[in-house]
Amino acid sequence: MKVTKFGGSSLASGAQLKKVLDIVVADPQRKVVVVSAPGKRYADDIKVTDLLIECANQHLQSGEAPELENAIVSRYGSIAKELDLPETITEQIRRDLLKLLQGDKSSPERYMDAVKASGEDNNAKLVAAYFQSEGLDAVYVNPQDAGLFVSDEAGYVKILPESYDNLYKLRDEPAIVVFPGFFGYNKAGEIVTFSRSGSDITGSILANGTKAELYENFTDVDAVYSVNPNVVKNPKEVRELTYREMRELSYAGFSVFHDEALIPAFRAGIPVNIKNTNNPSAEGTKIVNNRDNTNGPVIGIASDNGFCSIYVSKYLMNREIGFGRRLLHILEENGLSYEHIPSGIDDISIILRQDQFGQDLEDKIVSRIYEELQADEVKVQHDLSLIMIVGEGMRQNVGTTARASKALAGAKVNIEMINQGSSEVSMMFGVKNKDEGKAVRALYEEFFASVPISR
Repeated sequence: MKVTKFGGSSLASGAQLKKVLDIVVADPQRKVVVVSAPGKRYADDIKVTDLLIECANQHLQSGEAPELENAIVSRYGSIAKELDLPETITEQIRRDLLKLLQGDKSSPERYMDAVKASGEDNNAKLVAAYFQSEGLDAVYVNPQDAGLFVSDEAGYVKILPESYDNLYKLRDEPAIVVFPGFFGYNKAGEIVTFSRSGSDITGSILANGTKAELYENFTDVDAVYSVNPNVVKNPKEVRELTYREMRELSYAGFSVFHDEALIPAFRAGIPVNIKNTNNPSAEGTKIVNNRDNTNGPVIGIASDNGFCSIYVSKYLMNREIGFGRRLLHILEENGLSYEHIPSGIDDISIILRQDQFGQDLEDKIVSRIYEELQADEVKVQHDLSLIMIVGEGMRQNVGTTARASKALAGAKVNIEMINQGSSEVSMMFGVKNKDEGKAVRALYEEFFASVPISR
């Protein structure tokens, strides 16, 4: 049995849904199909989820959004028309959407979650109807009916353990199950969404719950690439990654797979195969527990920008008990989360997303660090990019840091900071935003020299 998830680009039009149907019928083991909301049909198109968010916001502000309502319904209508489905399906989607938009707004957060989730929910109903029209034994299953229950923590929704036992019953369903991604229900019966790209999480949860042999994730690329193809031309495709490597790369900027989505599948020991809806015969990339480290120390390079660092220096900081705790407490009291903390004997740097605070809050934090910790120097550095090189082979390989540093020096990129993860499968370099692309290309040339690169 396989759980197969299709992303928004795979479901953006009737033509794409025909490809999805062909993929599902090609393998009778594909018994559970998880769907996203319709994505972009072309570069300047708008995702249905984004339309829903804007529509919900307008309803919260003014109580109406007729143009957006029509735009959302017409997206489903155009797909249904391409597939020769009856107009009753589109009209049902319109009625359900309007009822939802006119519903209880006493909790804006819950209201927004319900509206956002309708993108996946309505698409699952449409896909199930299409499968049935083509003679397939298929059924739409709502997450609440399947027993997919989640916690109610703002910003950090977790699957409740009992859900896995509930979902195992889907194995008894003789029809192909079409399941909406992105959301579950709390114990009060309210819709709660995962973070964006949360359909990946749903697919992983279902793979775990049904004890699937494989979790397939269909997207719009042939494989995971060793580096962002927008930065390096024709990068090397990666055939196999470990869960740990993929999670590190996803966290550091890889957009192919949601970094949280791996955890349920990983815990159940279920391999994940990333494949291309537009080229299903391509081998794709498999994510596994363990692999042979025959590719060298580095399997991938990822980067992300928009960071800043708070540098704090104080003589004999290392001997001062509780210094780090008090420093982090200042950030906590101001609602700030951090990414990394490289440190030395007399200094420490805290890496944060710089969009978390403005100049007033920055001044307040710097002032508190001086006053409460008696720091010798506090300096905030803006516009940093973090570049991560990742590979299980780094643990057994000597000289990876030296090679990376030499490559960056050769490209005349100044390293603002460096930090190796405790797992020893990743190494992070901080550089100025303006040097991000140059740094990534230099590292790619060093570790994947056999593949030509574009400067």
